[in-house]
Amino acid sequence: MRVIAGSRRSIRLTTVKGDKVRPTTDRIKETLFNILQPDIPGASFLDLFSGSGAIGIEALSRGAKETVLVEQDRDALACIRENLKATRFEAEAQVKQGDVISVLRTLQHAPFDLIFMDPPYDLGWEEKVLTVLSQASYVDEYTKIIVEASADTDMSYAESLGFSIYREKNYGSNKHIFLEKRKL
Repeated sequence: MRVIAGSRRSIRLTTVKGDKVRPTTDRIKETLFNILQPDIPGASFLDLFSGSGAIGIEALSRGAKETVLVEQDRDALACIRENLKATRFEAEAQVKQGDVISVLRTLQHAPFDLIFMDPPYDLGWEEKVLTVLSQASYVDEYTKIIVEASADTDMSYAESLGFSIYREKNYGSNKHIFLEKRKL
């Protein structure tokens, strides 16, 4: 795994050993960031269920001004810190340790431009997180939310939480769902 593009292009990143973390493949990461590229420069980026931190680091490498990475697993946190050090992005990144829901409920921040989440598949985390985000002061009508989920994940509930799905990109066994708050 590596940084795909930007100021830290080609720097190798470490991953968490074992199967606790499911890293986004370079191919899927590249497709995702090709879609997001117009929104990245100067963006404030929130990376939930960060794993190795590769998505948040990619955003920084491509010009995001800051990223907040949220992860609970200690091995993953050590990996994130190692990758931030290797890419020299420690100053632009804030690492939050803890359960994603707990961190989101206490997070104080101006509205994020982009929020990415890659929760464990098929456990209902997407709806739990979107429920919290629907009431968060750091999500406004300009915030774009991207969810990485298994291909069969149903997000039909998103509208009832005040979000609209404006794009979906399928990759076979998984997909990215792009959401934003419905404008009133």
